[in-house]
Amino acid sequence: MAREFGPVMGRRDLLRLGGYGLASAALLGMGASLTGCAPSGGGSQTGTLTMLYFGDQKAATTLQNALQPKIKKIDKDLSLKITAINGTDWNDFLAKVLTLIAAGQAPDIVSVATEGLQLMAGKKLIVPLDDYVKKDMSTLKSSYFNDIHPALIEAMMVDGHLYNMPDSFNAGSMFFNNDVLQRAGASAPAAGWTIDDFHSTAEKISKVGGDILPFDWVVRLWGSWTSFLYANGGNLVEEGKYSGGDWLWSKAYESGDKSIEGRKGGWKWGAPTANSAESIEALQYVIDLQKAGYSPSPDVGGGSTLQGLFSSGRVGMTIGGGFWAGGLHNAGMKDGSFDVQAFPTWKSNKSLFGTGGYSIFQSSQKKDAAWEVIKMMIEPESFDIMFPGNVTTPGRKSLMTAERYKTTGPKNWSVFYDQLDGSVPISAPSYYNALATSLNQRTTEAISSGNAKAALDAMQSDLEKVAKGS
Repeated sequence: MAREFGPVMGRRDLLRLGGYGLASAALLGMGASLTGCAPSGGGSQTGTLTMLYFGDQKAATTLQNALQPKIKKIDKDLSLKITAINGTDWNDFLAKVLTLIAAGQAPDIVSVATEGLQLMAGKKLIVPLDDYVKKDMSTLKSSYFNDIHPALIEAMMVDGHLYNMPDSFNAGSMFFNNDVLQRAGASAPAAGWTIDDFHSTAEKISKVGGDILPFDWVVRLWGSWTSFLYANGGNLVEEGKYSGGDWLWSKAYESGDKSIEGRKGGWKWGAPTANSAESIEALQYVIDLQKAGYSPSPDVGGGSTLQGLFSSGRVGMTIGGGFWAGGLHNAGMKDGSFDVQAFPTWKSNKSLFGTGGYSIFQSSQKKDAAWEVIKMMIEPESFDIMFPGNVTTPGRKSLMTAERYKTTGPKNWSVFYDQLDGSVPISAPSYYNALATSLNQRTTEAISSGNAKAALDAMQSDLEKVAKGS
């Protein structure tokens, strides 16, 4: 397909990352010391439960206080203490969690996303929830599983075992600023749009002039050039699935439910494929967008700069998930000023998602109580306590309503859940932190040099070394 670019415009200064070898070596060394962690036995199921939370402590304390009345309904002698871990991205969070565990400060419950599941399960830091789920299957089937997409459940399984009860997710969709599209004389993307349609829209926005740019993105594993990679039919590692899981699929979902066809025991990430033809083509495409002046130099990790550019009308399109509904609303964008569409099709319509939920630490002395608290936190009425303001996408289909999005938008909110069909979880092998670090460094190098192949060859070498070590 022909996608030619116009003249080159000036770039921002590039952010450079270093220290990959040091970071990955430290992680692997810490991981080796943790594999011997063992269950510490039973204990009183009352007292204080501890939980780790990704965010700032003020928000964690607010959440802790809001949950206490529901905790007391479980047991009047039970309480919950939530400790926040702040960071730019999930790799920051996971590194700090490992440090706490190494210091003997493991909590009872951890709020964790796809990115950290296989790392924690592989090091036996969290326990399989199979027996708990089987015990409560009669109520969980109708109250939970029938209301949550099986893609989210499968993403939280490893080797046939369920390690996490998800309650939220974010799929990589494409947001667009309606005012910018209008000024460019471009139509809102329709369902089934393609990479050529995306490029044509970018070309129209590029002619508006001034400081308006067609597209922007963030250097990270979720929702960066990796979204183009998935749409191009590729991945950073080989995709596979563990066998098993029938104990769940045959009991938790209705017989004949087409959404569980092909579901197995979790995603099994294989050999690195960072320098595949699909990877090189996808990364080179976004580099060429920047060379043509269609995109600024992206930030690494956090999306605050991107959100500011988009909400102020200086960027026409960007990759985001349901969390952007609340984020853009909080940034001052009014309902109707932005909308969303599923990520455009390239060689495939595959897109990525990440899900989040709750796991129990192996070292917890209060596993039974932790399970009861987790069941409470995944109830529909708990969702807006856990995530006020549409700052993530509900995992429960019953919570995906027009009423939820009437104050924040976007109008096409149903795309968030619909995009789970045909999507795959973000690639998150047990060496996720090293994968994320390498991607950030090598992507930055590719942007600086303009050479996707050389950078991805180096990334492939990085990943082969760490995969062998893991």
